[in-house]
Amino acid sequence: MNKRSFGKKNEDLAVDFLQKKGYTILQRNFYTRYGEIDIVALRDDTVVFIEVRSLSKTNFGLPQESLNKTKIKKIIKTAEYFLYKNNLTDKNIRFDVVAIFQESITHIENAFNLDFL
Repeated sequence: MNKRSFGKKNEDLAVDFLQKKGYTILQRNFYTRYGEIDIVALRDDTVVFIEVRSLSKTNFGLPQESLNKTKIKKIIKTAEYFLYKNNLTDKNIRFDVVAIFQESITHIENAFNLDFL
């Protein structure tokens, strides 16, 4: 399985997992010149920006540990643009990570916040 199909398969797993937890998926793979957000969802009155991390091996740590400072900054900038573009600047927001390794899914709510910048 190539990297792109591996990532898509795991994003599909994350979407199913989140929907079962009551999340409404607003958009997948939101791209801007700043970066990309894997999943944008709504939970209660909160817009949740979700980064899906998956690895086929743990030679270099767990999937959630592969999220670096540069990627987080790109996610935040992209989220700010999404909120502006969709007139959602008055909504509560949250940044989550869904980490997938083999068949195990770990959902980390509030993995980081706007203060990270």
